[in-house]
Amino acid sequence: MMTKKIHSRSTAEARRIEVLPQALCVFAQTGYYATTVTDVANATGISQGYVMRLFGTKLELFVAVVDYCYEQIADTLTTAAKHASTNEALDVLDSMSNAYAELIADQDLLRVQVHAQSVTNVDEVREAVQRGLQRVVTCVRTHARANDDQLQRFIAYGQLCNLIITAELESIDSDWAKSLTIGFYHPSSSERR
Repeated sequence: MMTKKIHSRSTAEARRIEVLPQALCVFAQTGYYATTVTDVANATGISQGYVMRLFGTKLELFVAVVDYCYEQIADTLTTAAKHASTNEALDVLDSMSNAYAELIADQDLLRVQVHAQSVTNVDEVREAVQRGLQRVVTCVRTHARANDDQLQRFIAYGQLCNLIITAELESIDSDWAKSLTIGFYHPSSSERR
């Protein structure tokens, strides 16, 4: 009997992990408020009741998606740090920046970040965003050994990258847009395939 309970827990946890990438795609398209648990269930091919059993509420599901989003970002930055040309902070930060630009070319992770930031008036979402940022900051500090100025610049440029992509500033042939995008390169989704 005890073995079955442990097996059941591990199966549920494995299923939660399987659901998160698909749930991320759904929330990326329609955000927290417009997305229903049924939308996620349809995308994952499981029942709404089972999604609720796995996550509890729509809010808990969204928080899990936000946590998963930042986990993907931190994992990407960690891998990039290991592939930097040197161990110097600026080289590691450059490698991390390039990896982040590649990662958000897909835009689902980017959109979830934006949607989450727009719902930080909800305590649980705000706390998930804070956890995510803490995870990214810790990752950058640990792997790049970045000082406060370097760290702040890295995060600020990351936010500018987010803005450039979401507002499609690279496609605007105007001085004001060029002043924001100069020196930035973002691979398109088609280039990643």
